[in-house]
Amino acid sequence: MLPNKQIELKLQAAVRAILPEADTSIVLVRPCPDPKFGDYQSNALMSLAKARKMNPRQLATDVLAKLDVGDVCEKVEIAGAGFLNFQLKSSALTGALQAAARGEHLFFDETASPRTAVIDFSSPNVAKPMHVGHIRSTILGDSLARTLRLLGHRVITDNHIGDWGTQFGKLLVGWKKHLDAAALQTNPIAEMERLYKLVNAASEADEKILEAARQELVKLQSGDAENLKIWREMIALSQKQFDTIYGRLGVKFDHTLGESFYNPRLKPLVDELVTKGIARESEGAIAIFFDDLPQLKEQPALIRKSDGGFNYATTDLATLAYRLETWRPDEIIYVTDGRQQLHFQQVFTVFRRWQRAAGILPEEPTSSSGSAQTSSDLPAGRAAARSLKLAHVWFGSILGEDGKPFKTRSGETVKLADLLDEAEERAFKIVSEKIPDLPEAQRREIARVVGLGAVKYADLLPNRQSDYVFSWDKMLALQGNTAPYLQYAYTRIKSIFRKAGETSNSDKSRVNIQHSTTNIQLAKGEEIALANHLLNFGLTLEAVAEEYRPNFLCNYLYELAGKFTSFYENCPVLKADDATRASRLALCDLTARVLKQGLGVLGIETVEQM
Repeated sequence: MLPNKQIELKLQAAVRAILPEADTSIVLVRPCPDPKFGDYQSNALMSLAKARKMNPRQLATDVLAKLDVGDVCEKVEIAGAGFLNFQLKSSALTGALQAAARGEHLFFDETASPRTAVIDFSSPNVAKPMHVGHIRSTILGDSLARTLRLLGHRVITDNHIGDWGTQFGKLLVGWKKHLDAAALQTNPIAEMERLYKLVNAASEADEKILEAARQELVKLQSGDAENLKIWREMIALSQKQFDTIYGRLGVKFDHTLGESFYNPRLKPLVDELVTKGIARESEGAIAIFFDDLPQLKEQPALIRKSDGGFNYATTDLATLAYRLETWRPDEIIYVTDGRQQLHFQQVFTVFRRWQRAAGILPEEPTSSSGSAQTSSDLPAGRAAARSLKLAHVWFGSILGEDGKPFKTRSGETVKLADLLDEAEERAFKIVSEKIPDLPEAQRREIARVVGLGAVKYADLLPNRQSDYVFSWDKMLALQGNTAPYLQYAYTRIKSIFRKAGETSNSDKSRVNIQHSTTNIQLAKGEEIALANHLLNFGLTLEAVAEEYRPNFLCNYLYELAGKFTSFYENCPVLKADDATRASRLALCDLTARVLKQGLGVLGIETVEQM
């Protein structure tokens, strides 16, 4: 077990010895912000003391008396109001590095308590092109799924596509009256988009066309064979577009269950909520009111419209019930833009009421990540009681360099396929300038990896709740906190091994590494700083999973590349004596492996040459 995890587990045990009832899952050990105070730090004792009106320094003193970490720590000190600072023994650090070099771990352990998480992300609409707005949900959701899987959790990804609703009435009118079969064959999404825009504009000017669209929708919802056939063809054509985009991005889904899948559940759901007294009639509609919640008091949730139709809240409640019945998750993560915060507050609150009405008392608090806590039992008692975490992982907008929503020069929404094409073309131009002697096919492949990686990294790097400015120059730069910089750092390390005539452990094709990895020596400050940072890879992954923030990993990798540069500039590798050379080559190899794995978790590929 890694020394930082040993410290954490022993600290949790010491806390339980003093406070048997305490929730020690919040007692975490994290890298010390300032190395002069130690290698690791925990501030958990202060919150535990505050909740019990205890003196935090006294609690820290009592816990320290029960804590035995002498096998991995040089010293443990109490600081400030009750921080605990830990200084690692050099033997513990080198031992962890040597175990990693032998392939026993890569500075993270799979969790001893795996959980099942459902991640709902991307969610494009049928018959419409995927646009730049889909990039954030798609990339963020994929990186969270990759992180949780790497840590040993069971992850189920579900693409909740928009394949039902009023837009299909207009699409059906357009399909039957204005379809260009040749255009549909050439570019089906563009043709369906044209049909929708045509009929939508016409229906605004002519009530008869709007009524025709309503009638086509009623026929579809009533199971009309012709309309169902056309609707299914629209979905199939759209799915081809989705699959092409996802294939380019390396994104995969376990399930694609659209809104239409839940239609049979909507009426029974509304009836049950009315019967249980959770929902009531209001002006011909059925709604849920939140008179007891100030933040939602003026925001009732509509679950059936006055015309008998249902809406997103109804569908999301039915979707939640289905996921619980089918997959029994411990956690459901919804990755959408920040405009849907109110919607998910309503859905999560209604779900808790639904549970209470079934005689189950769910947990009420909200976690630090902003996710609702509830029980996973279905209202009718169709599943056993257990705790479920519901998390709305929301994000900000993508802005142009003018500070306004990112659009094309003509003011149109940027299509995602066009964005990816441009990323690859811009990267190809840069690659061709840097390494013109490579064959074009190889330059194209490097450009694909660099261009797509740049777009992904630029999206994951900011705090997800912030808006960010989309800048081609910044994201494709070989300097600064960018994907190309990290990809280049990886290739630089690979070049060291090419010069040494040796094989790195990060090569999938390797047979055996050619240098000794059994005796890593850490003599210089730059070696120690790099080694300490490598050791924090697993803690960073855990923080990403806990807070749903891949930007933690982006910044970790950027710092890793910087520490490696400092190490390489100050610690000769190939010209060192044999023992030192072997040790430093092992550090190079471990850095390359962590860079490759870390970028892989972000969904970003690496290349051997740039």
